[in-house]
Amino acid sequence: MDEVLPGRHRYRHRLRSRIVLSFFALGLSLTALFGLVAVYASARVEDQLVGRALTRNLDSYAARFYRDRSDVVEPLDDIRGLVVGPEKRANLQPDWAELGNGVYQMHGEENGQPFVYRLAVRKDDQHWFFLAYDLTRTAASRSSQQWVIAALVGTFSLLSLIVGLWAASKVMRPVSDLVGRVNKMDGAHRTSTLAQHFSDDEVGHLAQALDDYSARLTEVVKRDREFNADVSHELRTPLMVIKGAIELALARTDLDAPLRSRLQRIHRAEQQCSDLIAALLLLSRNERGSGRTNLAKVAEQLIDAHQSQLTRKQLTLRLEGDRNAVIPVPEATVAVALGNLVSNAVKYTAEGEVVIRVAADRVEVADSGPGLSQSDADNLFSRGYRGTHAGGSQGGGIGLSIVRRLCELYDWHIDIRPGVQCGVVARLRFSPEPALDDASPS
Repeated sequence: MDEVLPGRHRYRHRLRSRIVLSFFALGLSLTALFGLVAVYASARVEDQLVGRALTRNLDSYAARFYRDRSDVVEPLDDIRGLVVGPEKRANLQPDWAELGNGVYQMHGEENGQPFVYRLAVRKDDQHWFFLAYDLTRTAASRSSQQWVIAALVGTFSLLSLIVGLWAASKVMRPVSDLVGRVNKMDGAHRTSTLAQHFSDDEVGHLAQALDDYSARLTEVVKRDREFNADVSHELRTPLMVIKGAIELALARTDLDAPLRSRLQRIHRAEQQCSDLIAALLLLSRNERGSGRTNLAKVAEQLIDAHQSQLTRKQLTLRLEGDRNAVIPVPEATVAVALGNLVSNAVKYTAEGEVVIRVAADRVEVADSGPGLSQSDADNLFSRGYRGTHAGGSQGGGIGLSIVRRLCELYDWHIDIRPGVQCGVVARLRFSPEPALDDASPS
């Protein structure tokens, strides 16, 4: 996936990034929560203290009034007092007159500027007492406090990000070391294990598990290679016997035509078997063979070998193109890859023709068969898959799988698509890069 989002997607899912983001999120959430609690607690405590102070001062204020009979209250910084007798209640502002005993948060306006104040009220049968506390300075102090807390939240969040980067580097260092050592491993020439380079912790246990898995995998690969080599060696001996006997038999001049034809078929089958063994052995070793191959010569041999399958079909095999095209690849490998393509074309084509077109760097096999279904196109190179038109034909469905593996080994390109009018065109290109006309249909 990707344009811009994939990079971000990978970044979010890297373990190092997740550790850093976790530390940052934890630091940010904790400090933000602490800041909110601090602001709330400070406001709550301040409100309670101011309310209690106003209530005590109001009680003292009322007691002095009844003792001295004076309604004059000396101003105390931001606190103002007022005593209202029965004769003055009509002049009292309505919002104060409706209040009962207690402490209230009030809003007012002075000189065109809004302000907030705390009002303590005490009413008895004779007089009403009021103390108003201006909260302008308190609000400014709270605002400064909130800015300080916000700065602290940012500072501690940044600190948690730095700690997260350090922790991620510390935690991921052994993991990165393990990845580097795994990438440098050479299963064929291993001189040391991974676990010995790490502590007895989770990473060390992972390294030990990788060592165990690598040992088992190396043993499996070793047995597989030995089996392939043994089978190849053991099969070549009887094939050489068959080849020698057939060549001696064909050397006789007194053979009749039908018998000579049958011996030649046996000889071609022996050659195909030898080519297949050589190609599969190279695949098992993941090695490229050396040699040079005339493509037209291999195509002619395949046409001759498949002629015997056409006795009950109205089908023609034809060769076109460059008869001198030579590529630097072993003949056995080309014979196996091209042979599977020709065999499929002959198998699935009931009538018409199969044309092999040879060029300097490619070969095409075009047939006039039933074509390619969507199911076949999706599973074409899957091992064991047999086409929807296979019917009762013989085969294990591994031919094109072998072709795909040979293409991967030699950097070839295989392309199988529906023909222009009918049938299928299989193109095997031996050049490392696609040709410019590769998009045009054949």
